[in-house]
Amino acid sequence: MLNFDLPPDAEANVEFVARRLKEPVEAEGVRETVTVDWNGRPLHVGVIDVPLHRLYYNPATHRIRAQRGHDPELARGLDANPWSPESQEYLNRLLVGKPANPDENDPDFEALMDSLKSIDQQEPGLITHEGILVNGNTRAAALRKLGRPSIRVGVLPPSFTWEDINAVELALQLRPDERRDYSYINRLIAMEEQELMGRKAADIARAFHVQLKTFQQERWILSVIRDMIDRSGTLEGARLALSDFEGHQENLKELHRTYMKASAASQERAELVKENRIVAILLDFAKTKTRLIGEGFQAEYLEANLPDLLRADAGEAASPVAIPGLGVSVPADSDPVRQARAATDRVLKAKASESARHLSSESREAAQREVTEARRGMRRALDEAERDDRLKRVRQTTAERLDDARAAIDQSVADLVQALGKGSLDEESFDSALLRLKGSMAKLARQASRGVAKPGSGVNWLIKASEG
Repeated sequence: MLNFDLPPDAEANVEFVARRLKEPVEAEGVRETVTVDWNGRPLHVGVIDVPLHRLYYNPATHRIRAQRGHDPELARGLDANPWSPESQEYLNRLLVGKPANPDENDPDFEALMDSLKSIDQQEPGLITHEGILVNGNTRAAALRKLGRPSIRVGVLPPSFTWEDINAVELALQLRPDERRDYSYINRLIAMEEQELMGRKAADIARAFHVQLKTFQQERWILSVIRDMIDRSGTLEGARLALSDFEGHQENLKELHRTYMKASAASQERAELVKENRIVAILLDFAKTKTRLIGEGFQAEYLEANLPDLLRADAGEAASPVAIPGLGVSVPADSDPVRQARAATDRVLKAKASESARHLSSESREAAQREVTEARRGMRRALDEAERDDRLKRVRQTTAERLDDARAAIDQSVADLVQALGKGSLDEESFDSALLRLKGSMAKLARQASRGVAKPGSGVNWLIKASEG
């Protein structure tokens, strides 16, 4: 759990807040209150109007916990001095940005602004006496962007610690009527934090309105993500962030289901499938594609389409593998699993390097090329797996399969004409694809020459073409 010193204007804010809280009482007016959940019981706190320039974004808010590392340099400044103008501006940027890419404005934030324009602030936020926003950080960002001078907020008791603040924020966020949920990764982090504080798994699941098995699944997923981040680190200091895994929720959940099912039969198969699927997830393939990756995917499809990636240095010594979420280790990896882990590590490092701001443009471009090549190879492998899967479900004759190949080549002709017209043809990839086609045609010709008793003009053409 994050803890910080008080902001520089804390004393002045304490006096201001205390004075505002007294005003309705002294004027014998009706004091507005808001009720928050505190340790399972209601806590009624006074509501006041506070100028926005007096308030600080909460550096410990779960709202953008996963996004803190988006800019490593600013993240370090945020840890060192969360109240500085630079750190507060960075928090503002994270609050208005998309969870998966804080550099882009979040449509949900724009919708919040539209709502505040038309119907103003409906519910008060929540602050400490020192002026730290506990609930309403995003609303404060929206009101500031709209040019509003102040915000209505409830005020927590002066005795509240950072642990109390985090607990209240979480309780407010988990209310069913809350308008804007935490992003997926921020929810996982909040669950983890609750477990580290010693709460029982069943109680945490109940608080987050999920079944116990779902909570256990989410904890496994976060452990896998943290492992991927650790493995993504490069000698140049590049490293993936938690926010890089936003948007992969359904893919990661399906990975967990597949892993658990495979591990019941073979831990080695489970690890192999996990590593292959993670590569596909990192390369942004949809769940409908990644679910094609089973235990035979690497040997049947990946080795042919990404040979260089699988020849990556897997290390001389094989160390025991920790099973995510189970706290135990298994014997050293087999060669295929070591190859798969090495390939995953290479993609992880390339993904980390392509977006690392501190690296040179040459280094980032080299990483981008590696990621692009890996994506192309993975797409070929997945397409082949999808085609074979379709053929297994729908029996086809050899001639029908050749007709499918002919249709694909006809489409390639149209694509080639278009690429040549735009000057966008990747000649190296085109030449490599033709060589692979030549190899497949040679295999087909050999089998046809051996098995066809009376070759027709088509078979004769195939044999001659393969010989040429």
